[in-house]
Amino acid sequence: MRILIADDHDLVRDTIALYLQSEGGVETSAAGDLPGAIQAIETEPRFDLVLLDVMMPGMNGLESLKQVMGMGGGQRVALISGTGSAEMAEQALALGAAGYLPKTLSAKSLSNAVRFMAMGEQYAPLAFLRAAQEEPAHPLAQRLSPREKDVLRGLIGGKANKEIARDLGITEPTVKLHMKTLYRKIGAHNRTQAAMIAKEEGLI
Repeated sequence: MRILIADDHDLVRDTIALYLQSEGGVETSAAGDLPGAIQAIETEPRFDLVLLDVMMPGMNGLESLKQVMGMGGGQRVALISGTGSAEMAEQALALGAAGYLPKTLSAKSLSNAVRFMAMGEQYAPLAFLRAAQEEPAHPLAQRLSPREKDVLRGLIGGKANKEIARDLGITEPTVKLHMKTLYRKIGAHNRTQAAMIAKEEGLI
């Protein structure tokens, strides 16, 4: 079984690789950005599964997922993320991704999920998806669409429009449009005020 681990954090790559290799029957390769992952796919023997970190350099959200999935006649690709939303997970799975792995998974659970996906199955992090679905809705937050909430999370995190667009797999003009509507819905006039209102009201 051959696995490509593409993540810009050495610790994450090494931890996943060591755990998989310790159980035997797994050969891993590593990349620190999207160009490196693409090069590995093009030059190395075929991988049974490619793990792509959503936030690593070169990634453009779901667009990059589709790009890598289409390489070499079709790659089995899963996303790994420390900050992703349930909505992104659902969209990735709908596009045919092999799975979506929150970095909150234990090493054992992650290893089992990787083996499961490499054998042709799709891994859906049900606990992760359910937790997001079961969060009690704030009256003000109910006015916002799921995408507007994603944009607001990025805004609170101090991210630029370009970064938010990359994380969500959408364009910068679309991000600006979502910001304009969410400003109106929560009564904010700018980014700073929107972030303050969101924090004070506990919207996110």
